Amino acid sequence: MSPEGRARTEEARQRRADQLLDVASELLLRHGYRRVTVDDIADRGGVGKGTIYLHWKSRDELLLAVLQREVVHSIDQLVSVLHEDMTTTVLHRMTEVHFLGVMRRPLLRALYTTDPEVLGRLATELHTSQGIHHHRAFDDYLSLLASHGLLRDDLSIDEISYGYHAVLHGYLNEDAYDRGAHDLSHEHKARLLATTVRRAFEPLQLAPQAVRDIHQRAVSLFAEAADQGRALLYPTTS
Repeated sequence: MSPEGRARTEEARQRRADQLLDVASELLLRHGYRRVTVDDIADRGGVGKGTIYLHWKSRDELLLAVLQREVVHSIDQLVSVLHEDMTTTVLHRMTEVHFLGVMRRPLLRALYTTDPEVLGRLATELHTSQGIHHHRAFDDYLSLLASHGLLRDDLSIDEISYGYHAVLHGYLNEDAYDRGAHDLSHEHKARLLATTVRRAFEPLQLAPQAVRDIHQRAVSLFAEAADQGRALLYPTTS
């Protein structure tokens, strides 16, 4: 087969995989991890079970790919915003964008809150298999900020990373409880989170030149993270 033919075949394979991921995403949200079967996905997708196993070795591998695609899409969205608005380079603005992206994608929100009804053990498996990679990319971003005076200098990167994730997950999980402020919009909550991050982890003054200096590198860090995640989306047994 010619290179052009192989490229067309691969493109068609990925389109089919994406269509099956769309189906699996819908069923996962509707029925939850425990009730979704390969038969359900094949029937709704209009393919045989064998077609699914050409792409993924097991049901869990397929459902993990659903979650991984959600993560990749969220990073892609962040990269797009970073390109358009340099101010999102700094931690509190990036956090505002990221929080809104999570809150507007139900599966991604279930992943961050480790929702057992929707995801079962999938969230834990994804955090185990991909968590080190994602945290490393984020810590590289924090190091970039710190090296240009855009983080407070009395805390280490490890301390800021720990505190930051504790704050972020606290905001994401709060609405799971009866006391959650359900009358506040996602946008309002995102601004509250951004204010918390700004006051907890950034210096009083953020130098505009420093933001300009690191902008393209920050974009590249997140784009590289998205590309690495994308490369893991379509495992095959063939």
